[in-house]
Amino acid sequence: MAERKTDLIGLLANRGEDVVGKLSEMPTAQRILEAANGLRERADELQKRLRGLDALEARVKALEKKVDQLSRPSTGAKRAAPKAAATKRTTVKKTTPKPAPPS
Repeated sequence: MAERKTDLIGLLANRGEDVVGKLSEMPTAQRILEAANGLRERADELQKRLRGLDALEARVKALEKKVDQLSRPSTGAKRAAPKAAATKRTTVKKTTPKPAPPS
């Protein structure tokens, strides 16, 4: 009985190899395999991008905490508003026109 099982498995393995060989000769099967490989590559790229999102989420959480801390009103002395800097004005000296010499 054990020999019969191994023979059956061997027969199935041989049949599988034959089917794979025939599939590789068919143009439609080749296009399907190419599409499947393209899908696999896209899925791998998507996984890499999703792994990068975890780091971004952690950074966003840290920034949100900082914003919350900065937006809270301070309990200590209030800060004085910055004084407006006085602007220095320069005046232009008015000159009176000189009278024209008599001719």
